[in-house]
Amino acid sequence: MKSSAKQQVVTGTVEVPEGPREEPAASPAVIPFAAKKARPVRAKRTQMAFLTPEEVLTLLKVARERSTRDWAMILLAYRHGLRASEVCGIKLADIDLKTGSISVRRLKGSLQTIQPLYQHRGQPLLDETAALRVWLRKRPKDGSDYLFTSQKGGKLDRTQFFRAFRTVGRLAGLPIEKQHPHVLKHSLASHLVAGNVNLALVRQALGHRSINSTMQYVGTSDRQASEAAQAALMNLF
Repeated sequence: MKSSAKQQVVTGTVEVPEGPREEPAASPAVIPFAAKKARPVRAKRTQMAFLTPEEVLTLLKVARERSTRDWAMILLAYRHGLRASEVCGIKLADIDLKTGSISVRRLKGSLQTIQPLYQHRGQPLLDETAALRVWLRKRPKDGSDYLFTSQKGGKLDRTQFFRAFRTVGRLAGLPIEKQHPHVLKHSLASHLVAGNVNLALVRQALGHRSINSTMQYVGTSDRQASEAAQAALMNLF
């Protein structure tokens, strides 16, 4: 017998004749169907963290006691809904204390706006003008064009701001999920919405180009919607 007509089994020495292969019988209980591609499972977003008004004041108080720079940075970030990189990118020329205004250059396609600097006489911790005046008197003259500088001089970067905020947040007793500077932008949005500020104004305050970006901060119940509708109709009729 020729070798081509034989199949050698690796695990033994017995030679088995090669015969016709049998196709497995189709089970009558199995119905063939086209396989669908499995969609990737997306991780659920965690709930958006924001500070209560009491936590904001505690945070600002601790920041002011620790560093005038940190107080001014955190206050501007909260009051104008700024990201860490946007705070670090503020230049001296962007601040005009005579007219009481700040030029905000936002990132990620957001609006470029000029906003007022508020004194907030009822709560000194929220007085932007006072915070900036104190910081500018203490700010090192290192030749940098940027408003907030590092201890070694030069522009403060976002990582340094993050570390400073985390330290202040920890000293203020904030939970770990709130020890990130982006919580300030979320907090401003949530506080404005809770204060029934018109969404178009909230969008402008946050620098959003699309109202859809602002809507993520809005959460209402059927009861709230019904009470708002009733109040509006009562004012009309």
